[in-house]
Amino acid sequence: MKKASQLSLLILIGGYLISCAVAPNTFHFIDYTNLIFHEAGHWLFMPFGEFMAFAGGSINQVLIPLIVAGYFLGHKQIVSAPLSLMWAGQSLINVSVYAGDALKMQLPLLGGDNSIHDWNWMLIYLGQLRHTAGIANTINALGWICLFAGLLGGLYFILTETENVNYVQD
Repeated sequence: MKKASQLSLLILIGGYLISCAVAPNTFHFIDYTNLIFHEAGHWLFMPFGEFMAFAGGSINQVLIPLIVAGYFLGHKQIVSAPLSLMWAGQSLINVSVYAGDALKMQLPLLGGDNSIHDWNWMLIYLGQLRHTAGIANTINALGWICLFAGLLGGLYFILTETENVNYVQD
């Protein structure tokens, strides 16, 4: 892939992920994917106890893009790895909205009004409900760090790429 097309892809998809992060209270196409991984996380982490079953949704929602980024990084995919890190950042920002809703519990949940709000339950369990805003802000900041690290890393890798880069590990 030539540098111009790599840059175009990074800017196009990266721009989309940043636009999602700028408007985190709006549901975006990528959120369908995040939601699938979130819900699967509850089941995956259930064997580790009740707390982890609740936390597993948010953990898995961020863990999957990080695993994908690690895979691409290991295979020297200089565009896919940074974009996957940006996806993890967008997902963290998405999680921060859910965490920030722990007090008001106004977000619609898949199970409707009878559903338990993960972050409300976890923060009450931990005795940290009063720190909802700070926790949500910290998660949000980590998301922005991942977004910009992915963008800047992608730009660096593309602009410093040499012709002898091995794109797929042997």
